[in-house]
Amino acid sequence: LAGLGQRDEVRKAVEALRASTEIVFGDPAGAALLDGDVERGAFMTPLLLRARPGATEPHDVEPFGPVATVLAYDGLDSAIALAARGRGSLVASVATHDPEVARTVVLGLAPWHGRVLVLDRDDAKESTGHGSPLPVLVHGGPGRAGGGEELGGVRGVLHHMQRTAVQASPDLLTAVTGRWTTGAARAESGVHPFRKSLAELRVGDTIVSAPRTVSLADIEHFAEFTGDTFYAHTDAAAAARNPLFGGIVAHGYLVVSLAAGLFVDPAPGPVLANFGVDSLRFLTPVKAGDTIDVTLTVKQITPRSSADYGEVRWDAVVANQDGQPVATYDVLTLVAKTWPLPGQEA
Repeated sequence: LAGLGQRDEVRKAVEALRASTEIVFGDPAGAALLDGDVERGAFMTPLLLRARPGATEPHDVEPFGPVATVLAYDGLDSAIALAARGRGSLVASVATHDPEVARTVVLGLAPWHGRVLVLDRDDAKESTGHGSPLPVLVHGGPGRAGGGEELGGVRGVLHHMQRTAVQASPDLLTAVTGRWTTGAARAESGVHPFRKSLAELRVGDTIVSAPRTVSLADIEHFAEFTGDTFYAHTDAAAAARNPLFGGIVAHGYLVVSLAAGLFVDPAPGPVLANFGVDSLRFLTPVKAGDTIDVTLTVKQITPRSSADYGEVRWDAVVANQDGQPVATYDVLTLVAKTWPLPGQEA
């Protein structure tokens, strides 16, 4: 153990536990030690105790050392109730291959544990052991075991940082955070933002596209071309019976594809690549004959220190002819810090 003091504390805890348990393996005095100086070294052999029915000490006394106590239970409800009597723990382990048992026990243990490790025949060989505190995992718990996130990647870092909530108007939140907030002012300069390098772009730069009417031919072509022939796009009678649509509607991905065609600037320029979208939501169905346009706004600019480009996050809102948003999402692009790129001036 960490020292003689800790060893003595563990021994005291074991004595308290013995009021309602019996030792079935090990010796707290160290008589079973194979090597080492029992008096000078902070050594303790692993101890296994078995609790008698109705024991209370195992729920209140925690020997912080190589000590485990076995408690018998009668049914899953009994096991969950026993675990809850500990009033909070870092980790619990459940060993079962039965989905219903796993669901019942995990949901029962969740209020009392920061993490639940479920072991079965499929993952047991990969296990690092009960409750191993790994950097990428939450390792904490309620009650006496802390706030639930002592460790766990960035969660652990946040515990050592000062965090402040800021209330303000969208414009001031944008100014304070450097990230465009919905409702803040947009800046239309007459220059397509895709023609601006990272050095020229500013949070809030916006382009509002020209409108485009989505035709039934567009919908039919997209269905045939992609193979997405879901009835809401191809079967007028069935689509009319759908309470959400009431008739043929455009594919959500058709709407997003048409939107890209509305806001993109096709010529080579500072925008080098699109590497994804985040938080895509389809809000209102687009029917044949509807008209859509796109408002694209620079939401966040993140230069990369190791490259000649950075990341730009754009807020995209696709609206119909009535001004209703039909889709919202973030477009992610890589944008050159300067344009032309070094070595391409000529």
